[in-house]
Amino acid sequence: MALTILVFPLRSTWWGATLLAMAEAAVIGGVADWFAVTALFRRPMGLPIPHTALIARNWELLARRVGEMVGSRILTKAYVQREISQIDLAGLLGRLADRVSKEDLLRVTSLAAAWLADRMSNETTEGVVARLRRAVADRPLAPAMATALDIARQHGWDDRAVETIARALAGAMDSPSVWSTVNDVIDDALDRYRRSLGRGARLVAFAAGALGLVDRDRIIGGLREYMIQIANDATHPVRLEIARVVAALPDRLRQDPDLAARVELFKVQFLDSAPVDALLTDAAADLRRWLAGDLRAERSESAQWLAARLDEGRAALAAEAELRRAVDVWAKRCAIQLVDQHHEQIGAFVEKGVRTLGSDGAVRLIEEHAGDDLQYIRVNGTVVGGLAGGALHLVIVMLQHFGW
Repeated sequence: MALTILVFPLRSTWWGATLLAMAEAAVIGGVADWFAVTALFRRPMGLPIPHTALIARNWELLARRVGEMVGSRILTKAYVQREISQIDLAGLLGRLADRVSKEDLLRVTSLAAAWLADRMSNETTEGVVARLRRAVADRPLAPAMATALDIARQHGWDDRAVETIARALAGAMDSPSVWSTVNDVIDDALDRYRRSLGRGARLVAFAAGALGLVDRDRIIGGLREYMIQIANDATHPVRLEIARVVAALPDRLRQDPDLAARVELFKVQFLDSAPVDALLTDAAADLRRWLAGDLRAERSESAQWLAARLDEGRAALAAEAELRRAVDVWAKRCAIQLVDQHHEQIGAFVEKGVRTLGSDGAVRLIEEHAGDDLQYIRVNGTVVGGLAGGALHLVIVMLQHFGW
């Protein structure tokens, strides 16, 4: 514009006229490109000119098209799966396992424990219990029980459970309250047994009790000693019989439809029981209080236990290349299955992200990232317009010179 004003008085000369033509064409080119670029984002000068503010008016269509382009043309299913398969996860696990120490794991678990403790509430635990109940209710129980029993037998947990229960029962019999309860049970059993006998046998039983031949304390002491024997002797007949029953139970749960049906019926009745519902709610509340208190402790037992388990896994990954390869194969297989099942959500996710920007946000984002280039477009329009105007003027001058 300034050049146009300066050379306007010199338009009578050929070079002045050429400069004036170039300046005028540059102004026209610059204004045209300014209008075109501005029309992408907003109405030029606020005027309601048709087909302007294109991005602001069509940002929802833009979001959908960007999502479709990313999902179906850029991050295609084949491309994502190929990239996942090429990741050296085994090597990454090995390097990570070498660098991480038990102290690092303990710090991480302690921080996670403190964060979790601050966010635990009655509503949280009730929600977890509700989800677990729904999960149990929606799935057959017999196959899960069979798998759990197989895992327990592989690790010897079933035998240790029998030993623990036997020791707990033996120890409980030392409690006065338990002792009194067992006495009452024995008295009731003996009384019902006497009533079931004939008159002569009942007289003999009464005489045996009077002479101290039937001693409740002796019976309880014998039960306690029997529990201790079961706990201490891995070859005890009771433990061997329990092991035999447990070993056969998984196959029965999988192959016996009647047993599976009974287990399922018990599950339904158990979950629908009001006392069980109250028990689960109270147990969840007690667990939440204990866990929250433990997680807030300076040396949380839960955090230390988890850190110890994670360190065992870290040591195993560091030492066993085969384990790392197995984890690599498993993780990639799961990731590829997820991509196969949910690939269409990639485009939907991108579209949703663009939509959340809104029309003003989309305009600002594009201007922030392409602002300099947009300015150069305007400058280029000015330069190209000026050169084109000057060239056309020279062509006209030459044609007039030769009389055309």
